[in-house]
Amino acid sequence: MSVTPIAIFAALLAGFFFVLWRLTARRYDASISGLQLALEGRSRLDIGPAPQLPADVILMLRDVRQLANQAAAMRPEAYRSLLYERLLDQLRQAVIIVTREQKITMGNRAVSRLFPSYTGQPLISLADALREPRIDALVREAAELQTWCSLQLRTPALAGQTASHERVLAVEAAPLPTAQGQGVWLIIEDITERVLTEQIRKDFVTNASHELRTPLTLILGYVETLLDGLLEKPDAARRSLTVMEKHGHRLLRLVEDMLTISRLESSEELALRNEVFVVEDCVRDVLSHLTPLIEARQPMIELNFPAPSIGILHGDRFYWDQIFSNLIENSIKENPRGGLHLRVSGQWLPGECVLQVCDDGLGIPASDVPFVFKRFYRAAKHHSQEIKGTGLGLSIVKRAVEAHQGSVELTSVPGVETLFTMRIPIQQSPAAEA
Repeated sequence: MSVTPIAIFAALLAGFFFVLWRLTARRYDASISGLQLALEGRSRLDIGPAPQLPADVILMLRDVRQLANQAAAMRPEAYRSLLYERLLDQLRQAVIIVTREQKITMGNRAVSRLFPSYTGQPLISLADALREPRIDALVREAAELQTWCSLQLRTPALAGQTASHERVLAVEAAPLPTAQGQGVWLIIEDITERVLTEQIRKDFVTNASHELRTPLTLILGYVETLLDGLLEKPDAARRSLTVMEKHGHRLLRLVEDMLTISRLESSEELALRNEVFVVEDCVRDVLSHLTPLIEARQPMIELNFPAPSIGILHGDRFYWDQIFSNLIENSIKENPRGGLHLRVSGQWLPGECVLQVCDDGLGIPASDVPFVFKRFYRAAKHHSQEIKGTGLGLSIVKRAVEAHQGSVELTSVPGVETLFTMRIPIQQSPAAEA
């Protein structure tokens, strides 16, 4: 590294140890004092067993320990330079030092991850390394105005990422002190997940508000009509009450889904009931509950389960009702009337139970598959204007399965097959062994 911005790196190092001190309080005061002696080459560093810290902090701490123990054999300047580089390599953000001529003199490991075109070549131009003209312009602006500048830019997804979801990068640039060569430092962070989550949250607020307002408006309208004299007409009053009941259930479903996902995502450990139940019976109860929808859409439904003595699970029946209800209802709702073949099956293997819900309907686009289990995400909105919901169903499925120490996977070929596969660990039962 031809330029060593000591002031910036020293501030980063000081910030790291401040965070470490805040997390560990007095427990590691002696270790930090030992680090100071190690940096001065007067002793070796031994911080004892790994603390209960976030993974990235532990990685940093291990690098510091390894490097500190080499301090006695190195010149202080060379050691500090190596230490700063190792610490920066642990950051998720890309950190780049650029000269006035826009040549990169230092880039941490994250630069190559965010920009595969950067290979770490010494003094490569910023334009060749990042291939992003908007970042070049930001660096020039920071150098010319001698001030901090920032921008948020959207770029195409990298190879291996979901093609339809572009990346969102937050970029900051600021001039280095004059003594450091009048260059510019850059910090680049991929905030795609944060932006997507915020957009999903906004969509949920909009969808939930609509879902609440529509049935409430209808219910209040019928209440006013009944109070205005419709109660004296039994047939009309009954029709009104039937509509009010339907929309009351719609409101109840929304509230129940929100409460369920809140319980499943609570930071406290979820207390599951340990019930023994036949899985096929659970599925048949769900189908009975969905009878009006099934009669309206007329899908062909196939159940494939072993004998009741084998096809049992130990778990919370309430959440398994939720799991199958969401998967089956989504499959039926998101496909046109008639012609749908829906199969629900179970297979009991040594050590695990494999449950599947499969249909041959419209399917889920490949661009949506990685996101369908996220809270409030609504895939394939164009399928039908009749589809209602807030995007909580599949999120409930995933978290309920995980609460039973299982996993759920989705594969979908639109128009051919959409398959949800759940794997649940089980203890081998005497009946199964027989």
